Amino acid sequence: MDGKSDVEVHRYHVRQVLTIMRKHQLYANLKKCIFASSEIPLLGCIVGKNGVRPDPEKIKVITDWPVPVDVKGLRKFLELAAYLHKYSRNYAEMTVHLSRLLKKNERWLWNAECQRSFEGIKQSLIQSPVLSMADQDRPFHVVCDASDFAIGCALMQYDLEGVERVVCYQSRQLQPAERNYTVHDKELFAMKYALAKFRVYLLGDRPFIVYTDHASLRTAVNSPHLSQRMARWLSFFAEYNFTVEYKPGRLNVVADALSRRPDFETVAKPNIETVTVAVMTSSVPSTTLYDDVRRAYAQDGEIVKLLTHLSQPSRESLKQLSPAYRSASDRYTTRNGLLYYTAVSGDTPRVVIPDDTELRLRIMFEYHDAPIGGHRGREKTYLTVSRDFY
Repeated sequence: MDGKSDVEVHRYHVRQVLTIMRKHQLYANLKKCIFASSEIPLLGCIVGKNGVRPDPEKIKVITDWPVPVDVKGLRKFLELAAYLHKYSRNYAEMTVHLSRLLKKNERWLWNAECQRSFEGIKQSLIQSPVLSMADQDRPFHVVCDASDFAIGCALMQYDLEGVERVVCYQSRQLQPAERNYTVHDKELFAMKYALAKFRVYLLGDRPFIVYTDHASLRTAVNSPHLSQRMARWLSFFAEYNFTVEYKPGRLNVVADALSRRPDFETVAKPNIETVTVAVMTSSVPSTTLYDDVRRAYAQDGEIVKLLTHLSQPSRESLKQLSPAYRSASDRYTTRNGLLYYTAVSGDTPRVVIPDDTELRLRIMFEYHDAPIGGHRGREKTYLTVSRDFY
């Protein structure tokens, strides 16, 4: 509002909100209200005009955490650290030695490497950067990189002043089989992982750029010599509208740090994928809702063909599928009469919803309007629904 200070604008907005609440006889708990503040605590984070940072109280809990003496204590520490991992550039690499101790038959041995990893996690969170709020009106870009033992990526935007800001970090360790990929395939896999993790921001018609330090990826989509694995990945990339641009490793510092840490390079460990705990998503689909989904499958001819193929796969049943289902048939599975879709290996399978308007409206009701839904905003509701359904 021209000519008015931030405080005056804030007062105007507060008055508007309170007027509407009084009109509709809505009440606010004064103890939970915060007025005229430059930042507020929200869902374990501190949100301000410059972005999002971890709540100092949560960081303090981690920095004061005693050295674990058993698997139970270590697991509790990693569960809390995983919630804050999106603020850390190389969380996946730092947990390699610690995650090994969580294996069922692994002997407990807290050595110097474990201690360095433990202290490294603490330090990375103490020095964690402020993450920017995603601005849907501005273009996104992605940086990604792969090393011999991990992959990493970051979702980024330029702000109004042209300064590059990080929206979110993601990284994970490679499985033993994935470590056998060629360098080219590892880099391509890192790009696939990035698009899958940031899909809620990137899916759609709006173009974005993926930066990589592997120059050959710029022409990978047009290569006439594709392995079966690459062909599957390229069908996944076809769902997005992006271009690949080369950025040398010395300039691609964010993704390079996410995927590399020399002291972990020679260690082969199980796949421990870092997962942000979605504390705001408490909705659980009801049993009756799943029953309705199963019944709706029978009304969708394309899904019926897909279910038939998955139950008794053959070349003939594969030919009956639509091009979209045929190219991604390996991403679908069935369990208890429900059809599941997995966007990328290691990701959580999501229940496929048929083209049924009433069913989709019911899902939105359960995740937004019903008491358990918590009346989240549009973006939070979409994120929650997209977590469970496809």
